[in-house]
Amino acid sequence: MTRPPLLRLAASAVVAGLFAAPAWAQDAGRATLDGPLAAPPPVPTGGDLPVPADIPELHAADDDPIGRRFVEPPPVPEAPRGLGTVVEREQNAAFAGAPLTLDEALELAAANNPTLVQARAQVQGTLGLAVEAGLWPNPVFRYVGEQIGVDREGETDTPGEFQGATLTQEFVTADKRDLSRAKFLQRTRVAEWAAVSQQWRVCNDVRVHFYQALGAKETVAIREDLLKAAEDAVVTAREQWNLGQATRSDLHLANVALQEARLNLLMAENDYLEQFQTLAALIGLPLETGAVVGELDGESAEIDFEQVYREYLDEAPQVIMARQKLREDQITLKRELVEPIPNIFVEAGSGYNFEALETTGTASVRFDIPIFDRNQGNIRRAEADLVRQRREIQRTEMLLRRELATQYRRYLTARQHVEQFAEVILPEARAAYKNQLDAYAEDRQQWPDVLTVQSSYFDLRQRYIGHLVALRTSETLIRGYLLHDGLNVPDPLPPGHLDVTAQPR
Repeated sequence: MTRPPLLRLAASAVVAGLFAAPAWAQDAGRATLDGPLAAPPPVPTGGDLPVPADIPELHAADDDPIGRRFVEPPPVPEAPRGLGTVVEREQNAAFAGAPLTLDEALELAAANNPTLVQARAQVQGTLGLAVEAGLWPNPVFRYVGEQIGVDREGETDTPGEFQGATLTQEFVTADKRDLSRAKFLQRTRVAEWAAVSQQWRVCNDVRVHFYQALGAKETVAIREDLLKAAEDAVVTAREQWNLGQATRSDLHLANVALQEARLNLLMAENDYLEQFQTLAALIGLPLETGAVVGELDGESAEIDFEQVYREYLDEAPQVIMARQKLREDQITLKRELVEPIPNIFVEAGSGYNFEALETTGTASVRFDIPIFDRNQGNIRRAEADLVRQRREIQRTEMLLRRELATQYRRYLTARQHVEQFAEVILPEARAAYKNQLDAYAEDRQQWPDVLTVQSSYFDLRQRYIGHLVALRTSETLIRGYLLHDGLNVPDPLPPGHLDVTAQPR
């Protein structure tokens, strides 16, 4: 079959275009490793280079080309305020005070942390309520004078018909006072466990911030080494400049690295000051900043998630406190159930009857009849508190499991990093650094290359310190029932109690 002329012409044009290898075909080949490479972009001429406007010397006419005269190297920048040119540990103001160990910090916190005193005072206050709730009511003395000033034959304004006094005693029934005392004694046990929780909070926080201060101190030491390396790099660059082996740009970059190293050291010192003063605040004393003494590294037993959680269910202060509160609510319900049983008020007295002209006596017995107020509202509230507290125990257990899962993830990550850094990464980096030093000693390596490996090794050491601090923090919180915030107000007593001011019940 013969093709039409127009269609044949179009087919010829397509075939010719394919064999001409147009630009889109080259771009398609560059997308694969085996395809043809595209031509590199043209290098812009000097007049086309983007020149920043804030470098006026690049826009000035060049009447003194490079190479015709000696150009002074750029000066070394001055050290920031607060940093000496030579940093020595003994001269560092951040560690000028007396050294502090972890045991000393814990002892000082136990004696001075204000929240511990508050927690103990709360226990004593609740115990006072227990004493007051169990006391019997006082007898009531009453003077009685009846029909004073009545007139009678032959005498006016008599003292009255009767002059005397009575004593009224309330007899509490249904063991109400014993139940009230038992209820507040149980509340005292709740307050005691709240105090135990606060002790854990303070001790855990002291440990965590001690480790963080210890890590900050180690970071300061590493930053000092990095600063010395940066200073060495500046000296090396200036020596190479004198030999014509370094450009002016190399000197500027060395100055930048030096100034950054100085600022990083100042920042590390500031971090240490913050951590130490935070530790002092938890201790409860305005301590002068000194060096913390201790070890971050060391072996520790591996923590099993399920085993720790089972221990929490038996030993965690939060769980025990919730169970003690349930016992208190049970006693509260019993106390409210017996409240409608009326107490008996017995009154007895004596006086002189001026009508009969002889001494007479008086006596009465009275009690409330619980017809309208049968304490039904308070009983309902106590029942609701009991139901709520049963769920509170379950909620506390689940909350602990959730928080433990979060902290355990951090623990596992930190432990894995610490192990790998200690066993593989740091030894390999140390070996590489040593190899570079040996090569430099044998004139097989340039000193700038040695400095680069040295800086990398110091950076890895700093990351290792960070992982160690994270590991110690997670271990402390997991073994300390996840309690922290040692400067927060101690746990208040759980809500839901029926408090009565005059005579607590």
